[in-house]
Amino acid sequence: MKTSAAVAAAAATVPALSGVAAAHFPVELDIDVQPGNDDNFVDLNEHEYVSVAVHRSVFLNGDGERETFDPTEREVAYRLGSRTALDDGAGARPTENGEVTETTTGHGEAAETTESLVLSFPVAETGLETGDDTVWLYWERDDSGEHGYAGVDTVSVYGGTPPADELVGLLRRLLRG
Repeated sequence: MKTSAAVAAAAATVPALSGVAAAHFPVELDIDVQPGNDDNFVDLNEHEYVSVAVHRSVFLNGDGERETFDPTEREVAYRLGSRTALDDGAGARPTENGEVTETTTGHGEAAETTESLVLSFPVAETGLETGDDTVWLYWERDDSGEHGYAGVDTVSVYGGTPPADELVGLLRRLLRG
């Protein structure tokens, strides 16, 4: 379970940025992009797939009741990508149903082992761009794709085509030079 100022800031701004979408996909999922890699980098030119671990999450649902989301017991109905891609109904779907792995947290008598689901997503379908610093995962509650839960993690995205503002800045520097 990772915490980060960037993830907290991104999650806090979700309602302000997306209005209705945030209400339909509250941020409740505990995810880890590139499990085992603390840098969470995605190279758009080199990586064909990005792996994401979905951990068991416990939270208060919209009715104020405690709910447990166990990804090993839920339908594999995920989309991964940039927030914009997911809000537009796009994003990458997992290549298969994933692999169940065991995760141990805590030490000694406080140690707890739970199962997580590790999924693989095609990078080219995520909508990620160079410079992105967060990646979102939506779990869709039903076939409409309009309701479910979300998770977010920090990433460093490299490669690919530079964003348009970088290209404009480069062109301006060349013309002045």
